[in-house]
Amino acid sequence: MGALREQYIEDDQGRRVAVILPIAEYEMMLEKLEELEDIRLYDKAKSKNEVAESFEEYVAKRRKRNG
Repeated sequence: MGALREQYIEDDQGRRVAVILPIAEYEMMLEKLEELEDIRLYDKAKSKNEVAESFEEYVAKRRKRNG
């Protein structure tokens, strides 16, 4: 992912209250978060020892749902 090129918005006291990111970096962060959520949900389902679809099948279905 490389170094982020973020910019900050500060309040009157100089405290950082928001961040501005280039869209490409923001979208990449969202993709990574979705991947982590997929892994978390898969691990949760796997720990229940139920018969489940493969991880690859699950990810493909989730990506198809999300467009």
